[in-house]
Amino acid sequence: MYFYDLPLHKLEDYLSLNGQNKAKARILYKSIYREKISLGDISVLSAGTKESLLKNLSFTLPHIITIQDDGETAKALLKMPDGNKTETVLMRHRYGAGVCVSTQVGCAMSCAFCQSGKLKKMRNLTAGEMVSQILVMSSLEQIAHVSVMGIGEPLDNFDNVKSFIEIISSPYGLAFGERHITLSTCGIVPMIRRLPEINGGFNLAVSLHAPDDELRNMLMPVNKRWDLHSLIEAVKDFSISQCKRIAFEYILLDGINDSTEHAKELAELINGINCFVNLIPYNETKTSGFRRSKNSDSFFDQLKKEGVNTIFRREFGSGIKAACGQLSAEL
Repeated sequence: MYFYDLPLHKLEDYLSLNGQNKAKARILYKSIYREKISLGDISVLSAGTKESLLKNLSFTLPHIITIQDDGETAKALLKMPDGNKTETVLMRHRYGAGVCVSTQVGCAMSCAFCQSGKLKKMRNLTAGEMVSQILVMSSLEQIAHVSVMGIGEPLDNFDNVKSFIEIISSPYGLAFGERHITLSTCGIVPMIRRLPEINGGFNLAVSLHAPDDELRNMLMPVNKRWDLHSLIEAVKDFSISQCKRIAFEYILLDGINDSTEHAKELAELINGINCFVNLIPYNETKTSGFRRSKNSDSFFDQLKKEGVNTIFRREFGSGIKAACGQLSAEL
């Protein structure tokens, strides 16, 4: 059993079932997550307890194959115990470092503009494999923010992502507050409606990238199953029920989705939702055929005219293929 897979209540259950006082779960969480003390060095636990835990629980972090670091961004290629690989990215902001966590080995969403979408989905990552990405990158920098938007679609791995957020938001562990966790989705509507099940707060980011179904069908195959109407209704309901402000993500592709008419359509689509639009300059890859928009400023200005709160996302890591849409889990 992998220690990092266990939310606090499941660790308590495990200890109780194995004849241990469940109060030791909080000691373990605080020592390992917050104080960075290895199990063998936790002085308040008996030798017998530690021996039992080491026999039945694994505390091994994934193997780091490579780390590329340009000073502002660091990208780690990680090898899991079964040999599968994934990537995670650290971004150094002026207000603290953030980690972009992957949720799957590969991705089944096949978004046309995304390098990760060209990977075959091999399997879901466990909650602990997601937690381990934060722990690995915290050896480089103290982590203040977590973005669940690396390789994979988080809501295609709902149960493990749910446990992951519960683990990292535990006040006895990593204790990330809801303002410091962002969960991104391309729009799996039934899972958006299940988001209130997650214990632990987070911000929701929704990848739109098109203001109409015809264009979004071309760019994002997920839209053929859950169209924009059903997506917007689910997001609106979540925003109202959870009192959340939604981030709509929009990659600007030259001559594809970046006209002022597209901006007007986008403003109409999201009208009435407590939200903002995060505009993302496209990071070009060798295989997509898309190009970075030359009309980004006009698109931005049109959204502003329509009364939409809009920002440009700061770019990180394009030089080491660590930017949005560039992750590929390859050397």
